[in-house]
Amino acid sequence: MNAMTKGRMMTVPENPTVGEYRAVSLDGRRFQFTAALESALESGSFVILRSETEAVQLGQVDDVSISHGDTLRGAGRILGAVSEGGTLDSRHSFPFAAAEIEHADAKTIELMHGNTVNPLVIGSYLSSEHIPACLLPNRFNRHTFWCGQSGSGKTYALGVVLEQILLHTSLPMVIFDPNADFVRLREPNLGGGQPAASSSIAARDIRILRPGSADPDSLRVRFTELSLPSQAAVLRLHSLEDRAEYNELVHLEQSLGTLASELIVPNLRERETTAATALAARIENLQVTDWEIWAGGASNVITVTDVIESRPDATVLDLGGFSYPDESLVVAMAVLEDLWAKREQRRPILIVIDEAHNLCSSEQNSPLNVAVRERIIQIAAEGRKFGLWLLLSTQRPSRVHPSIISQCDNLALMKMTSPADLDELATIFGFVPAAMLARSPSFRQGEALFAGGFVPAPALVSMGARLTQEGGADVSVPMRS
Repeated sequence: MNAMTKGRMMTVPENPTVGEYRAVSLDGRRFQFTAALESALESGSFVILRSETEAVQLGQVDDVSISHGDTLRGAGRILGAVSEGGTLDSRHSFPFAAAEIEHADAKTIELMHGNTVNPLVIGSYLSSEHIPACLLPNRFNRHTFWCGQSGSGKTYALGVVLEQILLHTSLPMVIFDPNADFVRLREPNLGGGQPAASSSIAARDIRILRPGSADPDSLRVRFTELSLPSQAAVLRLHSLEDRAEYNELVHLEQSLGTLASELIVPNLRERETTAATALAARIENLQVTDWEIWAGGASNVITVTDVIESRPDATVLDLGGFSYPDESLVVAMAVLEDLWAKREQRRPILIVIDEAHNLCSSEQNSPLNVAVRERIIQIAAEGRKFGLWLLLSTQRPSRVHPSIISQCDNLALMKMTSPADLDELATIFGFVPAAMLARSPSFRQGEALFAGGFVPAPALVSMGARLTQEGGADVSVPMRS
């Protein structure tokens, strides 16, 4: 392998021995190398580059291939210069004609975190199992996209990260939980090997709101607190196509706060107008007054927006227990609409949407689906500066509206074998090294790629153990004795 550096021809050894292989960098930003197979370098490996002047830089291998003669050839990026005082300057790096390479040790890799207080330890690096892998907590002020196919360990791994956020930050979270995966977030996993950390999370202010629970833990919404367009979406009303019924809703809205749900339809029928009768029939046909989500007119009933307004450390919304599918959409609409209406307060909150394709799909076109999706698109585009930060998790990226994914700066990718989904991710997240993205189909359960602002450099990680109980563990096949 030949390269021109400062007018001189440099040659990387064709058959280096272990610990004696060389690299060159023409621009001080990227490097190329050859190495023996025994070097065990792979995409994602962190390396120390030590030039002939004894200057030290930290690099990361992007791509590796096997060439003739049992030799590895590859390339990577220089992450910064390591000073004698033991700091990493990521803004400065320099070219070199030849440098020795060695696997970076834990102390050098930790320099990437700089002055970050309490980095979030989420597991270990695939290339160095003894070295902790961390996320930067201060960079969750960007939207995050998390994806992995069924069986990849996506929900378990997401729980690991949410636990670390609870443990080390004061960032409140609201978690849309369609499968009851996080309803045990305040129950310590004392068998996980970190009893003190598990107990610390259990001591946090974590609210679990569920349908049918006793107050104040019941998941409820006030119809009158929804905006008029959202109320119309619940009833599938169009302001022009259904203008008579819509207008009747405008007048009914003024008295809804004083009516019990079972009195709404009789009240409409008493009006004895065509529009009121039609609206009453619509409400009956949709069975809206039968939904258990409604808080009714009683002022002492605590709603989901009341709970979130008090800013617990985490608010888990169990969306899986409703009898009617649209009830979960109403919860999402109420919460997102309330947060957006209060955006000027600039109170940071992490909005975690598990199975995000349920709320962000470009294929669902009912009025309520559209209203929820449009609000999420708005938050994705404009919410970051107000402290409204999204964390979206899904099995299928192609089912999430592209306008939402394109606003995400952080990526967490677990096992994904769909070529179409991987191609889409490669296009949207162009900052992810292609060779690392290509490893996704071969990931084992619990392995992941993290890239974007919340990691100092793209990282291939084996996730660590949960500190709290997992709510949605798989059901085992019963066996005969």
